[in-house]
Amino acid sequence: MYKYMAILFAFLLSFSAEANAADEKKAENFIKNVTQTGIEELINSNASEKEKQEKFTKLFNEDLDLDFIGKFVLGRYWRTATAKQRKEFIDVYRKLNIQTWSERFNEFKGKHFEFKGTEKSKSADQIFVNTQVPMQEGEPASVKWRVKDTNGKMQIVDIIIENVSLAQTARSEYTSYIQKSPNGIDGLIKDLKAKLK
Repeated sequence: MYKYMAILFAFLLSFSAEANAADEKKAENFIKNVTQTGIEELINSNASEKEKQEKFTKLFNEDLDLDFIGKFVLGRYWRTATAKQRKEFIDVYRKLNIQTWSERFNEFKGKHFEFKGTEKSKSADQIFVNTQVPMQEGEPASVKWRVKDTNGKMQIVDIIIENVSLAQTARSEYTSYIQKSPNGIDGLIKDLKAKLK
């Protein structure tokens, strides 16, 4: 009996390891597609800034789960926000991210992402994909992508540059702002709208 249980356990471990390896490869291939045929191709093209903005908008709307990220960065205030506040926040947060990242990735013009393996996240449905970008001076820039598998669809839920999590940073800033603002969430939404060009 114990022998058969041991064989079954070993089989399940082997199956789980193979499934994890497949998930990590899927996540890595997803980020390769995002960086190589999305970001690199776009920032190195001769497209106008308006065209780049439009393409970045399409890219980010498809490949970043900004609804998921938006809920995370609003923290406990998401639960107390009204339906109208949630919609307005997600809308402005989405636009601000697209604007910020279309500008930020321009810093990598002429450069290429190098892949440095994957890591399992503490969250069962999430995987880290490690990349770096060689710079003209100093050490390569470290860029880590947190990828979430939602019903078979891979999407980015955080970007960690030089060990700084964009989602965690935004969560800290936004919750602090809401605590201090006399207008709470509405005050934050108004502030974020003002930051949009």
